[in-house]
Amino acid sequence: MAYVESLDSTLVIQGISEPTILRYFETLNAGVFEATAALFASDGVMHPPFESGVVGPQAIAHFLQQEAQDIKVYPSEGIIETLEDDQIQVQVSGKSQTSWCGVNVLWLFILNQSRQILYTKIKLLASPQELLSLRR
Repeated sequence: MAYVESLDSTLVIQGISEPTILRYFETLNAGVFEATAALFASDGVMHPPFESGVVGPQAIAHFLQQEAQDIKVYPSEGIIETLEDDQIQVQVSGKSQTSWCGVNVLWLFILNQSRQILYTKIKLLASPQELLSLRR
């Protein structure tokens, strides 16, 4: 994980100090998708918009390589809650920008006791008409 720690950590998300979440956004924006995927537990699931769940770090890295090349994310604020079994739920709101559009986004994460991502759902906050125009 040396390449993850060498990234610039100037990202600030109001209300969020959890290193796993900060690294998720830093590595995603840097296009270091293997590092993003390495933050997931072996059975971790990513639920991107318009897609079924992608399971496991290898599948998540492959998905990001295919689908996230031109995406930049701008998380702005979030809240953290402790769940049972020492799991953490994190909600982050912000924006996602591609070369052809921008949209408000809500990210929902569940972290396990080891602070690996068990689950993330990426929800686009747009009207149905706006969402239809985004679908490829």
